[in-house]
Amino acid sequence: MRKKYSLKRNTPFLKAAWSSANGLQQTLLMFVVLPLMLLTALGIRIGLQQANQFQEQRLKNDLELIGRAISIPVGAALSQGDQGQIELALGSVFVLGEVYGASVFDVNGVRIASAGITESDLSRSTIPERIVSTGEGQEGYSRVAGRELFSHFLPLFDAAGQIQGLIQITRLASDFRQALNRFTIIAWLIWGLLSITILAAVLLGHHGGIGRYVDRLLEHMGRVAQGDHSHRAALDGPQEVASLAEGLNRMLDSIEEANRELDEHRRAETELLRRLKDNEKMAAIGSMARGIAHELGAPLSVIDGRARRLERSSTMDDKQKHQLLGIRSQVARLTRTVRQLLDYCRPAAPQPRKLDPRLLVENVLEAMRPEADSSARLLTVQTPTDLAPILGDPGRLELALLNLVRNALQASLREVRISLSADACWLYISIIDDGPGLPDVPVEQLLEPFYTTKSPGDGTGLGLAIVQTVAEEHQGQLMLSNAPDRGCEARLLLPLLTKSDSETA
Repeated sequence: MRKKYSLKRNTPFLKAAWSSANGLQQTLLMFVVLPLMLLTALGIRIGLQQANQFQEQRLKNDLELIGRAISIPVGAALSQGDQGQIELALGSVFVLGEVYGASVFDVNGVRIASAGITESDLSRSTIPERIVSTGEGQEGYSRVAGRELFSHFLPLFDAAGQIQGLIQITRLASDFRQALNRFTIIAWLIWGLLSITILAAVLLGHHGGIGRYVDRLLEHMGRVAQGDHSHRAALDGPQEVASLAEGLNRMLDSIEEANRELDEHRRAETELLRRLKDNEKMAAIGSMARGIAHELGAPLSVIDGRARRLERSSTMDDKQKHQLLGIRSQVARLTRTVRQLLDYCRPAAPQPRKLDPRLLVENVLEAMRPEADSSARLLTVQTPTDLAPILGDPGRLELALLNLVRNALQASLREVRISLSADACWLYISIIDDGPGLPDVPVEQLLEPFYTTKSPGDGTGLGLAIVQTVAEEHQGQLMLSNAPDRGCEARLLLPLLTKSDSETA
């Protein structure tokens, strides 16, 4: 099919187009191109005749204007018999560059003065007689000094209005022919180029109108065959070719839709498998957490209770009391670890209510103040007075903030800063420490359960995972980044209470 519409590589362009002309192309040549060429040739012929007449008349009018321009000073000089002034006026016409000669004759045709090439004697010509009898200018062609000239004659009047002579302005006749010949050559060249353009357009019309679209359609099909299934054929060209391209595109759309549905099924299956694995993992963790709580909860309570009784005993010295304090701190750490496991594996259903953000942060600070004092860290808070309320579960939010503040205290060197701010929709709770900053791992990895960068025994890796879960429960977001100056900034975003929420709260 491609060979039918392509040209041979070594064949001249127009010859190949002519040799491949079919019946439709020949019909177009005979009944469209040939009549157009004949009509345009006839129109150019008529136009050239009109243009020639216009151009010739324009050149004649130029001479007449020049003659009228100098007839007044020449007539005045002739009345005064000033020969020098006459010759000066005649010489001035050559400044225009269009005059070949100028001369002044009396009423009998005898030349009085001249400049350039003109008639030497008009006494045997009828021109002086016609000018005297009619009082109007005359014109005509003549041959002078072997050159064909065009002359324009104008009468010269004295002060009384009587004709006292005539002036002759000449121009080479070849000036007329050159201008007309140049215009004729340009016109026929334009006609020739127009004819060649029309002929080439018709000869190549069949190929350009159908063949290139077929080749383009084959190119589209080749790209699809090479694996570019997202490519679509252009719906251009004749209706038949466009219909083929549209059918190809519909077929590709159907294939792509089927592949998209298959990919959706695969993604859904992958997501179900992931959820199943998560559920299995959570079930295993929950079972382990319940076992730990059962096995460790009671012994830890017994140990802590006995340590408190021993601590109140008066028979113990300061060193022994200090060791008991260490035992109680380790018991508290183990109890906190068990509680984190239970909080992550068995989160209670949120019970949202209207909360004051400042009161929420104050409660968290009050709970964390002993840990800050024991580790010699400074806790500072900045809260504006006009914060809008939020809708949330106070227990879950306090749990999330406690984990964030505890992490900041463990990472800080001297100070932990807590600040609250809000815009039209969100409450921002920022917790910034002055520690070394985030570790060089992706933030998503830091939020994974049981992933921790702390030393063994210092953390379970559940703190940030719990905060992330609480943020999602409240349609919020947890953001971790390095602070501008030093340390890490943990920002908890919570939606502010809307009007509709206030009505339902």
